[in-house]
Amino acid sequence: MFTISKELTQTVINVHGKAGKQWLHNLPVLLKEYCNRWSLTLEAPFENLSYNLVIPGTNSDGEKIVLKLGPPCAEFTSEAASLELFSGRVAVRLLKQDTSRGVLLLERVLPGTPLHLMHDETSAISTAAGLMKKLWRDPPVDHPFPELPRWFRSLEQLHELQNEHKIPADLIERASRTFASLQSSALPPLILHGDFHHENILYSNKDGWVVIDPKGVCGDPGYEVGAFMLNQIPIDASLTDLRDVLSPRLAVFSEELSIERERLAAWAFCHAVLSAAWSREDGEEYDRTLLVAGVLESLL
Repeated sequence: MFTISKELTQTVINVHGKAGKQWLHNLPVLLKEYCNRWSLTLEAPFENLSYNLVIPGTNSDGEKIVLKLGPPCAEFTSEAASLELFSGRVAVRLLKQDTSRGVLLLERVLPGTPLHLMHDETSAISTAAGLMKKLWRDPPVDHPFPELPRWFRSLEQLHELQNEHKIPADLIERASRTFASLQSSALPPLILHGDFHHENILYSNKDGWVVIDPKGVCGDPGYEVGAFMLNQIPIDASLTDLRDVLSPRLAVFSEELSIERERLAAWAFCHAVLSAAWSREDGEEYDRTLLVAGVLESLL
């Protein structure tokens, strides 16, 4: 039996509290149960895991699979519903699930090379935009996915904390106003991936480029570029360097998605501030995210 990293352990506790501690305690039994139930042979977990335990392996037919486990929560359920809605088209296939226990069985993407390792920046953005358009779906009647306003309540809650956080109050207010303005002129809502970035786009020898780890959210398609804008940013980039990375990304996405560049910049700014709020909630660093948010705001 393997052990999970200290980083993942701490994140699970930070996010889920007592429920997370109980889940960690029960994890060995849970793993054994589902390996037996679904006839799985597991390998060592993937490295650099963030919120869930993700383990490659094989099933009884010798097919390569991935077992994903996490404390049961709304986000886990939404991921399963997203994968079902996307139906394997440019998305990894969901093979089995038990969201009540926080367990998903997925096909394994092979070789699984992430987008940023196989494409130059411009080609990567063009590929990502093409995948977005293939992935998005009209909202089903009575769908289970959260709406963007629910996600952005984190900004309202953060504003209420006043001086108990390091995120400037005026920045939160500007992001909230920008979000309200975008919502008032929103494009027809679609079911979006919700965390669409380079590491969640993998190459499959069988299917070409596919996406993994959807959050599942209903809203304006312009929001989808936000996570991509925050990803693969040089750690030591200056403000000028950041502008040189972010501005071309906006231009290519705007052309590929037929959405105004300023509108995409506004959505990306809102997402960056929201991402910082989430990082604060989860006990993670967010200074770099705030720096990117400031650059994105300057590009509006």
